[in-house]
Amino acid sequence: MKKTLVFGASLKLDRYSNLVVNRLVDQNIETKAFGLKSGEIKGTKIDANLDNFRNIDTITLYIGAARQPDYYGDILKIDPRRVIFNPGTENPEFYKILKDNGIEVEVACTLVLLATGQY
Repeated sequence: MKKTLVFGASLKLDRYSNLVVNRLVDQNIETKAFGLKSGEIKGTKIDANLDNFRNIDTITLYIGAARQPDYYGDILKIDPRRVIFNPGTENPEFYKILKDNGIEVEVACTLVLLATGQY
């Protein structure tokens, strides 16, 4: 399984992004995390700097559409194979930008994909 970046990772235990990091690690998927606050979830460092992410297969988004434009360039620079838009992150404008740059768009819940073996 290829490397996944949880984009918008939170140290708060009740956040879905935190749960997703745990589930990815549990399924032995190489996991990286980006968040506004540095820290660690289940041995995975949350980095507040996007400069060091390389060879990312999948970005799973946990930031809302209103904040996404600030990161369009950063995500394109990372050049993932696909971006998963989790519930609450839907953004047709960004779908088009990603597709125009050859990046697959998936509107789905990462937790459901993991639980059902579709990840």
